[in-house]
This record gives sequence, structure tokens and C-alpha cells, in this order.
Amino acid sequence: MKNIAISENHLYKKVYAKGSKAVCKHIVVYVLTDYHASRLQRENPLKKRINRVGLTVSTRLGKAVVRSRVRRILRAAYQKLEKERNIKKGKLIVITARDAAVSAKSTDIYTDLLFAAKKLSLFDDTPHKKASETAQSKHNEPAKK
Repeated sequence: MKNIAISENHLYKKVYAKGSKAVCKHIVVYVLTDYHASRLQRENPLKKRINRVGLTVSTRLGKAVVRSRVRRILRAAYQKLEKERNIKKGKLIVITARDAAVSAKSTDIYTDLLFAAKKLSLFDDTPHKKASETAQSKHNEPAKK
């Protein structure tokens, strides 16, 4: 599913001021609970909670080509993390590139993002059972007397 970007400047400021952060070699990750997550869930056609993600790449890092490359790598790393791991939903996540991100490989950015997600406890550790598994487990239980 495509991520919804943070588009309002006041949300970036709020995440920077009140959110928790994890600093890594290539990136800095800020996380704050999204208070409009339930409204966005109702508007979503699939009725699922989502995270809003913002990427920040300063002009200090280089010209437009360099910044676009870094932004593309950040976006791909977050999508890979979201696909492979079960991430908590209903959060505002801002990923800021540092100077070292210009020369970094995509695997370096991914490992930094993985470290930051662990530090900020973004992983949802509750196992999700499918409906078919719960139905089978009910049938396999012995009858109580």
C-alpha cells in the first residue's frame, strides 16, 4: 500500500518538538503518535490504520539529483522495512538524512532504519493469526465438561 506523506509544516514541527528520536550514522528518525489516525482509517477504502511518513533531505547535502537519490533510497528502505516487519500503525514518522547519507548504500540506510525502529519500539510483536488458523484451533480443542 502506498504511504501517505506528511504534507503540513506544522506536523513536521510537532514531530520534531514532541516526538521521540533515534540518531544513526546516516539518518535520524522521529516518531510521534498520530492523533488523526482514526479519521484517516475511516477515510481509507480498506479501513486500515496507516502511518504518515515524511522525508527530509536538506539542500546542504547537494544539488537536486543527489537529494532525489537520497530521498528515493529512504523511501525504498522504509517500504522494505514495512513489508518485512510488522510495524505499529497510527504514527507520524519523519526520516531525516544526515551528511553521511549521500555516500551511503541502500543497505546501510536500511540497517540504520532497522536499528532506529528497534530503538523506538516501532515493531508490533503481537502475532496475527489468520481467520482459518483460529477456526482450526477451535475445532482441535477438546470439549470442556
